[in-house]
Amino acid sequence: MSDVTPATLVARAPGRVNLIGDHTDYTGGLVLPMAIDRWTEIHFTPRPGWIDLRSDDEPDPVSVALPVHDVRRLEPRWGRYVAAVAAEMGADAMGIAGSVSTDIPIGAGWSSSAALEIAAALAFGHPGSPLEVAQLCRRAEFAASGVPCGIMDQLVIAAAVDAHALMIDCTSYEAAPVALPVGVDIVIRFVAHRTLEGSEYGDRVAECNRAQAVVGSLATAQLADLRRIDDPLVRRRARHVISENQRVRDFAAALAADDIAAAGRLMLESHRSLAEDFGTSTPVMDAAVAEMAARPGVWGVRMTGGGFGGCIVALAESGAVGAADGWVVRPVGGARVVNAD
Repeated sequence: MSDVTPATLVARAPGRVNLIGDHTDYTGGLVLPMAIDRWTEIHFTPRPGWIDLRSDDEPDPVSVALPVHDVRRLEPRWGRYVAAVAAEMGADAMGIAGSVSTDIPIGAGWSSSAALEIAAALAFGHPGSPLEVAQLCRRAEFAASGVPCGIMDQLVIAAAVDAHALMIDCTSYEAAPVALPVGVDIVIRFVAHRTLEGSEYGDRVAECNRAQAVVGSLATAQLADLRRIDDPLVRRRARHVISENQRVRDFAAALAADDIAAAGRLMLESHRSLAEDFGTSTPVMDAAVAEMAARPGVWGVRMTGGGFGGCIVALAESGAVGAADGWVVRPVGGARVVNAD
């Protein structure tokens, strides 16, 4: 028997903010998120046959034998995300013992659950590519929460490139780094807590599916196709998705041309579409967007994430928004495992 104590490793996964392209990923459309300098970390050592984790932010630990089966009944609830990843990995999941910490606000729309899933997959020894890790963790999200999310959160967290946003085609899963202009701050302001589990998120997915049953894939549909949709509610949902895909293309082009004013206008148009056509904003979110947009030096602002609360994200001149009014976040690279030292 060896008396060598295994080295502690750290699986680090960043949070994310989506600059533009909301509710397009689960219809195979375009998104433009970036991983941010807020992290979920799992400090771990091998623990054959078991997952034993405690959390700095939760009172109850997770202790579950491998292989994992009944994820949805597992308590505490935060452990379902970890256990669902292990269940998706099956016999390939390595048992671990350790602790979870995060400075990603939970319930704020910064993808805290996806960061935990990606960190768990790396800690459990997933051998695949960033895309394979993201696909597995997307399935785990659905198993743990029942939310039929797209792949955006998991893929940008797994595959982000330092100092860049990432334009993702959610049909082909092609991901292209997009440089951010010099002198620009990305500012996030938390507005209201929300959870997608039990929200109308699933309704929006179903409404988009109804639209696609008429016009085909919303990722390739045109605004002219909307006249074929009789239901006015479904037509509005489809109009948001089709127009949002074009806004993602135009936003990336504006950044490449260093046209920050145009990029800002597109963010404002995106928020208006989310509020009026997709129905995922709230009066509180709308008021926060209007207040931020009126500030000198702010080019554009929109709600970000799944909706029904969460955060707004602004594109601003460097230093225009003070620390009391939001977090300036930096684009970072994707998840990885490092030595604890």
